Amino acid sequence: MQLAHSPCPNDTFVFHAWSHGLLPDAPPVDVTFADIDVTNTAAERGEFDVVKVSYAALPWLLRDYALLPSGGALGRGCGPLVLTRGDVPSVDGRTVAVPSERSTAYLLFRLWAAGQRPARIDVVPFTSIMPAVRDGAYDAGLVIHEARFTYPTYGLTALADLGEWWEGDTGLPIPLGAILARRSLDLDALARAARESVEYAWADPSASASYVAAHADEMSPDVQAQHIGLYVNEFTRELGDEGYAAVGTLLDRAFAEGLVPSSPALT
Repeated sequence: MQLAHSPCPNDTFVFHAWSHGLLPDAPPVDVTFADIDVTNTAAERGEFDVVKVSYAALPWLLRDYALLPSGGALGRGCGPLVLTRGDVPSVDGRTVAVPSERSTAYLLFRLWAAGQRPARIDVVPFTSIMPAVRDGAYDAGLVIHEARFTYPTYGLTALADLGEWWEGDTGLPIPLGAILARRSLDLDALARAARESVEYAWADPSASASYVAAHADEMSPDVQAQHIGLYVNEFTRELGDEGYAAVGTLLDRAFAEGLVPSSPALT
């Protein structure tokens, strides 16, 4: 079975037990590491059996895939940031670098930036965004993941915390990354494997430490721990009613604004 997710610490931490055959009843998997922009488009082509994607991509994917209730990324205080160099009051008339057109981060950015008209928006590899803003290639950059902890080292300023904006507006956690599985598979078994992998990771965090570090792209141990602490939480174990409400609200709003083609049923 093909499992695809990012090499980020939260994903390697969550899926370590499953991918290493430590769950007796879980189906064996071959893991592909890929940036979420890659998995979003690969899933649209049906390339993986179980795959981590952006919640924003669900309107294009839920015909052939089903949303699993475990293994994803939602939470509070963990949203994308809009970063600038110096005193930039808005993105109106500015150039902006974003990590993906199908990412939840970009969808939130478009909802937040309603009424503002950036001069140009370019898709830029995530790791290149902060250096590009620092060096003046862009006026602003939309960043995710560990950039929340490291952006001050680039001399950048947070113009907006989109998670804070979302939570203040809706009272709901911010939905970031979803785990999908082909509808033709045993969805209950796959959801159980994802949940048990989360529980295994929490029960023995040291078991995955070297695996996480090996794929953390020279991230310091402290930043790795902060990353996991921020993105792996009770919503990762089980979406629950609040998690489903958050996803539904995001897609409903996006559909109402004409940003996605539908707001599909999630179950």
